[in-house]
Amino acid sequence: MMSETVRIATRGSKLALYQANMVKAEIAASFPDISIEIVIFKTTGDKVLDVSLSRIGDKGLFTKELENSLLQKDTDIAVHSLKDLPTALPEELQIGGVLPRGDCRDALVSNKNIKFKDLTSGHVVATSSLRRKAQLLMLNKGMNIIDIRGNVDTRIGKMKNGYCDAMVMAAAGLQRLGLDSYITEILEPELLVPAVGQGAIAMQIRKNDQRIERIVKVINHDHTYLSTHAERIFLHLLEGGCQIPVGCYTSLEKDIFSITGFISNTDGSDSLKFSRSGPVDEAYNLAQNLAMSFIRKGAGEIVERIRQLNLQ
Repeated sequence: MMSETVRIATRGSKLALYQANMVKAEIAASFPDISIEIVIFKTTGDKVLDVSLSRIGDKGLFTKELENSLLQKDTDIAVHSLKDLPTALPEELQIGGVLPRGDCRDALVSNKNIKFKDLTSGHVVATSSLRRKAQLLMLNKGMNIIDIRGNVDTRIGKMKNGYCDAMVMAAAGLQRLGLDSYITEILEPELLVPAVGQGAIAMQIRKNDQRIERIVKVINHDHTYLSTHAERIFLHLLEGGCQIPVGCYTSLEKDIFSITGFISNTDGSDSLKFSRSGPVDEAYNLAQNLAMSFIRKGAGEIVERIRQLNLQ
């Protein structure tokens, strides 16, 4: 009798493969009789490296090819960095579960051991994120910020070759790849609000696929799912994406759930930042209430203004 097989779709970067293998290991530990295959795809975001993310759009840049493989039943689980997943998924797909969250914070990266307080207009700081750029400009209007693309190793290589003095990147990716030595400072979320879902690994599956749902449910981390789903509710209601400087982070202490959101223009002006706290069983309502408070304070106008600029 042949063993049951689960096929995992992933991008081919070191980080993506590391995360896919994390999912593979979790499944293997809970279901030792299941055979697991990893299938590698190259996404649009991997192919187009000479244009900033905000210019080539934000609808599935790093996910579409993986999602298509699910829809065509060529694979069973697509593993993503959750922050790369749009909040509007194909109707036939869902986030079946998430692994325990890594570090949600951003990190300052430099091979010159530069600290955040030491950054001046004379330093060149690279990032691929409008969210990071906007918040950096809020903290220092004169900061010299340039765009950078490529996987983690590529970016570090560019920095070493003099492309920039420092970078701001997701701490979790560096930590997972054992590149902590390049982190000169972890930036607390009170200073730089992280991306929605940052540090979390998502398992996307087909709806009504009871076999895969059963497997993913066993390895799902409930706390991470609660927190990241609340963050995605906030993002969805704001209709934000990688073209909009928007961020969100959550925390849970005892039974009190807290959520903080941020949005601004791309230059860091007209920024909004609010928080909500309450019982953990009200987490999703708190996220909705937070988003509505942003909308009442003009977040919709900020989003529309940026979209009009991107059309020019």
